[in-house]
Amino acid sequence: MAEENITFSLPDLGEGLVEATVLEWQVEVGDRIGRNDPLVEVETTKSAVVIPSPESGVVADLHAEEEQVVPVGAPLVTFMVERKDGPQAGIVGRVPTEEAAPRRRVRLKPPTD
Repeated sequence: MAEENITFSLPDLGEGLVEATVLEWQVEVGDRIGRNDPLVEVETTKSAVVIPSPESGVVADLHAEEEQVVPVGAPLVTFMVERKDGPQAGIVGRVPTEEAAPRRRVRLKPPTD
């Protein structure tokens, strides 16, 4: 296994938002973090959200201070991770375990006078 540094950038948080303010880091440099553990709380013009960690590893560097405005795509944190040989896939969030039943679509028609 080899160690490598991976930098995670501020993701697009949706609806044309171009920046976010770091409210509170949930980790410090040197902390070991698991995938999907709380990483950082950020605030946009629409809401405050906690971004989960996309990696398991050790926090090597925090690229923004609390109360700092960070543009989408700018580095947030660098992780030191151990990689097995071969490609690795990454998912942020939870994968559903069951397939949801299909929802029926309803078409609404305006009343006729």
